[in-house]
Amino acid sequence: MTSAPSIILTQLDLQRLERLLDSLDEYGPAAEALEQELSRAKVVSRSEMPAGVVTMNSRVHCREEGSGKDYHLTLVYPQDAGKPGTVSVLAPVGTALLGMSVGQHIDWPTPGGKVIKLTLLEVEYQPEAAGDTGL
Repeated sequence: MTSAPSIILTQLDLQRLERLLDSLDEYGPAAEALEQELSRAKVVSRSEMPAGVVTMNSRVHCREEGSGKDYHLTLVYPQDAGKPGTVSVLAPVGTALLGMSVGQHIDWPTPGGKVIKLTLLEVEYQPEAAGDTGL
């Protein structure tokens, strides 16, 4: 098994995600996966967050390596998921995207059981870099 790429989180995202995990009625595999990501993250202040790292509410551009298909996704909290282009941080791909840096790769297990390899090409929008402190 390959080791997961190192990830960076802001202190605020970490606190919000820990509260989210604490609030869940059912602690399933998605919550366990997110908890594992949080436990291995390097935590920095918002001002120290590099612009090319995926934080909560970031919009990203990924490419599937096999097909070359592009994905534009916004990483959101579960209550904001469901709109086109959003992915919940509790979805496997959402958990995998959190804290990734441009150029890193993730394996995305699709609902059909296939695994596709995604490369993070760009963080198109990141609240910290944009100065959007309310998100």
